[in-house]
Amino acid sequence: MKIVNVPVAYVPLVDAAPLILANEMGFADAEGIALDLVRAPSWSSVRDMLAFGRVDAAQLLSPVPVAMALGLGGVRQDISAVSILSVNGNVIGVSRALEERMRAKGYIFDFRDPSAAAEALAGAVDGKLVFGVPFPFSMHRSLLDYWIEATALAPIDYEVRTVPPPLMAQALADGDVDAFCVGEPWGSLAVEEGAGALLLPGNAIWAFAPEKVLAVRTDWAETEPHLLGRLMRAVWQAGRWLKDPEHRMSASEILSRPAYLDLPSELIDRALSGRLTISGHGEQREVPHFVEFHEGAATFPWRSQARWIGRGLALRSGLEVAAATAASAKVFRSDIYRAQLKDCGADMPGASEKLEGSIRHQTAVAAQSGRVTLLPDTFFDGRIFDPLAE
Repeated sequence: MKIVNVPVAYVPLVDAAPLILANEMGFADAEGIALDLVRAPSWSSVRDMLAFGRVDAAQLLSPVPVAMALGLGGVRQDISAVSILSVNGNVIGVSRALEERMRAKGYIFDFRDPSAAAEALAGAVDGKLVFGVPFPFSMHRSLLDYWIEATALAPIDYEVRTVPPPLMAQALADGDVDAFCVGEPWGSLAVEEGAGALLLPGNAIWAFAPEKVLAVRTDWAETEPHLLGRLMRAVWQAGRWLKDPEHRMSASEILSRPAYLDLPSELIDRALSGRLTISGHGEQREVPHFVEFHEGAATFPWRSQARWIGRGLALRSGLEVAAATAASAKVFRSDIYRAQLKDCGADMPGASEKLEGSIRHQTAVAAQSGRVTLLPDTFFDGRIFDPLAE
C-alpha cells in the first residue's frame, strides 16, 4: 500500500498525544498514511494553517471551529470537528504572591472545590486580577467564565489575556498575569519553576469538558472521505492505546522528545496518571479522569457539547443565542464520526445530544449496538444544560 502523507498541525501539549502516538505506534502506518505533524507556536497559527490549506487536519481547541461558524475571530472557513481528541486536561493556577496570601488566610489548596477556591482567591486579590488563557475561543476561557460567574469571584475586577501555552509559566513568573487556565504540562511547569501553585483541575468545574477536537475543513472532508476515515481510525486507535495504564510511561517518554513537547517525561506523566504536584511544597493531589482519550465514549462529538460552547460564545459576544446554538450544533459532526468509525469498535451512543451536566455517576446508556458507559459530566454548581431549551 502506498503511504499517503497527511499534514496535521498541533500545539505541544499532553493532549496532542493521540496524533503523536498514531504515528509513533504504527496506527497511521496500518491505515496507509503518515501524519506529517507540524508543531505550531500558538492556536491562532493552528487555526490559520487549517483554514488556509497549509494542513489538511489539526488539533483544535473545541470552541475554535464553533467560533468560526459564528463569524467570530475574523477567519471564515467551514470547519468540521469530526471527533473529540481529548476530554479535560486543564489546570487553573495562581502566582506565588496570591498563593502566599491565600495560605495566610487559611486556604489549604485542596484542588477539589471550585466554590471554596473562588472564595479564597477573591479574598486574596488586591486590585484587578489578570488571567492568562491560551486563546480567546478556548475551553479555558469558557471554564473561567462559568466559574467566575457562579462564585465569589463574580464581583471582582478581572481581565483575560491571551498567552501561548509554552509561555504561560514565564508570563506568571514575570507578573504579566496573576493566574491562568492552561493545558498540561504547562501548569506543572509553572510549579516546577517556582512561579506559582495549582488551584483547580479543569474537571472540577465541568467533569467532562470536550477540550480538543480533530478538525478538518468541511470541503476536504467531502472530497477526501476515504483519507479522512483512515486518519480518524488511526487517531482513534491511538486514543484507545493511551487508555491502558501500562502504556503511560512509554507515552510520556515519546511525548517528551525534543521533536514534540521537549520537556521531562516526569512532568508529562503527571497529567497522564492524574497525580499532580500542585505547589513548591511538594503537595500532590489525585485527580480521577484528569484527561481522557477514550473511556466513556470520550471521542464522540456530542452536538449538545457544541451547543453549550456556542451558547457561551453568544452570550459573551452579544449574538442571538438560539441562532448561535443551532449553528454550533452543526460543527460537531457526529454523523461523520458514526459513518467513519462504525466498523472499528468505537462506542456509538444511540443519541447525538444529551442533557449536559446530568450524569452524576457512571451510567450505561443505549448504543447503536448494545450499551455504552458514560462518565460523570456534572457542572460544579449542579446546573444542567438542556440543548433543546434555547
